[in-house]
Amino acid sequence: MEDLKIGFVGGGALVESIINGIINNFVPSHNIFISEVRAERCADLINRYRVNAGVGVDNFAKEINLLVIAVKPKDAEAALNEIKDKISLNTTIISVVAGLKLEVLEKYFPNHALIRSMPNVPILVCEGMIAYTAGKNAQAMDINLAKNFWSSIGRAVEVDEKLMDAVTGLSGSGPAYAFLMIDALADGGVAAGLPRAAAIELAAQTLLGSAKMVLETGTHPAILRDKVTSPAGTTIEGVRILERAGFRSALIEAVIAATEKSKNLG
Repeated sequence: MEDLKIGFVGGGALVESIINGIINNFVPSHNIFISEVRAERCADLINRYRVNAGVGVDNFAKEINLLVIAVKPKDAEAALNEIKDKISLNTTIISVVAGLKLEVLEKYFPNHALIRSMPNVPILVCEGMIAYTAGKNAQAMDINLAKNFWSSIGRAVEVDEKLMDAVTGLSGSGPAYAFLMIDALADGGVAAGLPRAAAIELAAQTLLGSAKMVLETGTHPAILRDKVTSPAGTTIEGVRILERAGFRSALIEAVIAATEKSKNLG
């Protein structure tokens, strides 16, 4: 999309992960504009990615087709007040601010097409999972633009807004659970005699391959688990220990706790 111009409010780690992906397969770097309050951060992003970056949105507010609001929840009110009267009505606005509901965004942008989104950190390697929900003014073209944008750095799925906190608890926080699992599996490998580097690679690729099997075959994970769990074999011994330790229950409770925290942020 050579002619598409994308602006960002916020220049933190999440934005850097996004632009790292989209400049390779969605828009050229010179069509990316970033507003960031830290001048030194702007210089860093310019040097690293050859994007346009500066303090404030005035230099690009009327030119962009898509605006991504990516500030921390505590900074959202100030950022929204600063930009609310500066963005063209033709601009589709995506918010990735955790807990920020569409009804709040619509107070600042009552006539804009709004898309609330929740990406996760694997967007850094273009394997993100992104859920999004559209506001009342969003038309099919706005929704398709948001879907294509997110699909360039992962998988994108539309959900009802009432489910966005659950998305935050599952896929938003989920990478942290996966990293913990990889680390723990690697520790087990080291305890069993494997070198650390080999154990981490074995654990990480095992989770990656298992996830691809679920996504690409469409088979329920319980069925896939049964296929590798032979009677009286090694795998059922490991599964037995995990069940005894409350492994599944712990993951369920983690998702519920993170969901509740997301609701409180809102």
